[in-house]
Amino acid sequence: MKIAVIGTGYVGLVTGTCLAETGHRVTCVDLDERKIAKLRGGGIPIYEPGLEELVKRNVRDGRLDFTTSTAEAARDVDVAFIAVGTPPGETGEADLSYVLAAAEQIGRAIGRYTVIVNKSTVPVGSADRVADVVAKVTKIPFDVVSNPEFLKEGAAIDDFMRPDRIVVGVNSERAKGVMAELYAPFVRTEQPILFMDRRSSELTKYAANAMLATRISFMNDVAALCERVGADVDHVRRGMGSDKRIGYPFLFPGVGFGGSCFPKDVRALMTMARAVGLDFDLLRSVERVNERQKRTLLEKAQKHFGSLQGLTFAVWGLAFKPKTDDMREAPAITIIEGLLGNGAKVRVHDPVAHEVAAAIFGTRVEFSPDPYAAAAGADALVLVTEWNEFRQPDFDRLKKAMKQPVLFDGRNVWDPRKVREMGFTYQGIGRAARE
Repeated sequence: MKIAVIGTGYVGLVTGTCLAETGHRVTCVDLDERKIAKLRGGGIPIYEPGLEELVKRNVRDGRLDFTTSTAEAARDVDVAFIAVGTPPGETGEADLSYVLAAAEQIGRAIGRYTVIVNKSTVPVGSADRVADVVAKVTKIPFDVVSNPEFLKEGAAIDDFMRPDRIVVGVNSERAKGVMAELYAPFVRTEQPILFMDRRSSELTKYAANAMLATRISFMNDVAALCERVGADVDHVRRGMGSDKRIGYPFLFPGVGFGGSCFPKDVRALMTMARAVGLDFDLLRSVERVNERQKRTLLEKAQKHFGSLQGLTFAVWGLAFKPKTDDMREAPAITIIEGLLGNGAKVRVHDPVAHEVAAAIFGTRVEFSPDPYAAAAGADALVLVTEWNEFRQPDFDRLKKAMKQPVLFDGRNVWDPRKVREMGFTYQGIGRAARE
């Protein structure tokens, strides 16, 4: 098929590249000329394992191209994906202006029957609005499809190529046939394509992310309770997760969730609910717990040291999760701003997020080339993001490097007994029974 993808952000670039990898001819569109030039040269503007290699190969083999012109990309295509941003407004609702602008440009460009696929995360009813916009500017037959993405940053290629499920909202058999053919290579091992109405498809994305966020906040509340009653959240988590009705995923306590999806989608779902007269009280609590959790390591540090004025803190991990450089609503931002606001000096290290972090903090923090350099002379080390290289550090080297051997483990990746026997002061999340 001939495919256009409007938007070369995280979702658009992964979508376009993976479709090109299966043999389709894909043109991706972005208004940023520098980004397009970089992509044409085989570079990528984001960090995602495996993506750069796929982009280079498909550009080289002529299946993947990039342009700044939607009119050029969408002319005579079979499928046009809309994968532009939907930033939250002041009250949490998703801003559809970029989606609707892309829809109008596609409508003006198409020259034959086209399936227009909304890949952006959008409120319920957005497919109807896209269809209305396109119908005003073209007489060419088209269908609008809702096809939400379920990509995990750091594992996006695998998620696209080997999905748990593909959700597609359609309102015609013709569009259903096109989408079934498009995704056939990705469901050969019996992963399902779930066809449904467009509004159910749109809501599925928000509901799935809100459920995952709820599990995280619930476990963080359990961790807080463990600290107060002298229990160990790791034992509690294993006891819960062994119940097949519950399972283990997203039951790990920590310093809260961030990124481009969970915080935004939780707020958007609450906003949608309010618009139809429903108070989604559960999600309000999920959001409140998450904001509290981002401050928990700062509060532990204040309780341990009293004043933080003049102390030096090493922070390991800046991105909101491993295997990405994404710092949107990352817990590290809240923690570092709190340390700086209390007069501490902060030295940081992250395997890939330094450039992104520099745009946020400027010269207010010191960037270190490796984790041990960050810890040199530090009064405490704060682990925020559980990159693999942080899981088994050389604790002897670490202790010698630090001014005070104090560890705040925001992801419970270290063994409290082991590090205490080595002379460290250790505090984790919800591990009172071990502490």
